[in-house]
Amino acid sequence: MAQKRTQTVRRLARRYGLRAKGGVALACVLMILLLGGVGAFGVMQTTSFTIDTQDEPKEVMQNDVAEAETEAEATTTTVVVHVDGAVVAPGVYVLEGTSLRVNDAIDMAQGLLKDADTTTMNLAAPIEDGQKIHVPTEGEVAQAEVSAASSQASPQQQSMVNATSGRINVNTATVEELQELPGVGEATASAIVEDRQSNGPFASPEDLMRISGIGEKKLQKMRGMIDV
Repeated sequence: MAQKRTQTVRRLARRYGLRAKGGVALACVLMILLLGGVGAFGVMQTTSFTIDTQDEPKEVMQNDVAEAETEAEATTTTVVVHVDGAVVAPGVYVLEGTSLRVNDAIDMAQGLLKDADTTTMNLAAPIEDGQKIHVPTEGEVAQAEVSAASSQASPQQQSMVNATSGRINVNTATVEELQELPGVGEATASAIVEDRQSNGPFASPEDLMRISGIGEKKLQKMRGMIDV
C-alpha cells in the first residue's frame, strides 16, 4: 500500500516537473491536490443554485383575485326601464346588477296587483336599457287579440268577432247592431254611422260623446258593450 502511494507521488511529481526528493516532493504534491480540491469545490459553489417557490402561489392567487374582480365589474350593468300596467307603483326605475330580469323590474315597482295577468309574460327574460315592461290585467290580452282580429277582418268577419266577444264595434257596426246598445235608438245609431263616415273612426269610447244625445252617463252604461 505504501509502495503504491510512493509511486503515485513520484508519478505526480514527474508530471508537474518536481525534482525534489522525499518530503519536499510529497509536500508539493499534497499542495497541488489540495489546491485542485479547493478549485473544484469553488466550481461547485459557483455552479450550484437554488429555486425558491414560496412566493409563486401568492402571485397566482393575487392574479386570480384580480381577474375575478375584473370579470365582476364587466358583468355588472345599469339599466333604466319603464314599468306600467298592473303593478303597485308604475314608473321609471334604475336597476343595477349582474343578471337583471323582468321580475326584478316588477319588484322595483312594488309587485303585482291582484288583477295582474302574467300568463303571457316571461318573468325570467333579461331586460335591456330603455325597455318598457307592461303587465296586463285579466282579460286585457284577450281583448287586444279580439281588437286586432277585428281591425284586420272584413265587415262580415268583424260582425262574427263582435258576436263572439259580446261587444259591438262602433266603427263597423250597422245601424241595427248599434241599436242593441243601451240608450241608443235609431236616430242615435244613424248619427254614429254618419259621424264616423264624416270624421273617421272613433279612436276611443269617449269619442262617442261628440254625438248629440250621448253624454257621460249614457257612455258609462254602454262602455262595457262597445269596442273601437
